Amino acid sequence: MTKDNNLLGKFELTGIPPAPRGVPQIEVTFDIDANGILNVSAVDKSTGKENKITITNDKGRLSKEDIEKMVQDAEKYKAEDDVQREKVAAKNTLESYAFNMKSSVEDENMKGKISEEDKKTVVEKCNQAISWLENNQLADKEEYEHQQKELEKVCNPIISKLYQGGMPGGMPAGGCGAQARSGPGASSQGPTIEEVD
Repeated sequence: MTKDNNLLGKFELTGIPPAPRGVPQIEVTFDIDANGILNVSAVDKSTGKENKITITNDKGRLSKEDIEKMVQDAEKYKAEDDVQREKVAAKNTLESYAFNMKSSVEDENMKGKISEEDKKTVVEKCNQAISWLENNQLADKEEYEHQQKELEKVCNPIISKLYQGGMPGGMPAGGCGAQARSGPGASSQGPTIEEVD
C-alpha cells in the first residue's frame, strides 16, 4: 500500500533487543509545525532508545500542483484502497491469531493445563495457517477470513476446555492468545463485548 507514497526521508531505530513477534512496542510520533516542518520520532518503549528526523520543504520536494494531484488521486482510488486495507487487516488478524495461539499453548505456564494431544493439534493447525499465509500472499479478504474461521474451529473448543476445566489457579486474563475482535471478519463464536456509553 506504500507504492504510491513519496519518500520524504528515512532513519533506523537500532539496538532493539531480540523478542518474540509482536512484543517490541515502538511509539512513532509525527509533528508538523506552523512552517510545514515535519518532525518524526520513534521510541522503543522497553529500552527507551529513540531516533528522530526533521523534514523541511527543501528543493526537490513535491510542488503544490503535485500535492493537489495526489489528493485527487487518493479520492479517486479510495474504494480500491479500502478493499486493500480490509484485505491487509484480515491477513494481519489471521497472522496474529495463529502466532499468538501457537505461542500461548507452547508457553511453559500451560504445562499440565493442556493435554499434549490438544497442544499438538493447536500447534499443527497454527503451523498450517502460517504456511498457508506464506504461500498465499495475494489471497483476498474472504480467503483470509475463511482460514481464520477454520483455525478458530480447531482452537476455540480446546481453549474453551481450558476455561471450563477448572484449571488450578484459573486462566490468566487474556491468556491463550485471546483477542477482542470486531469489525469485518469477526468470528461469531465466543463472547461478544459491546461498550455502552
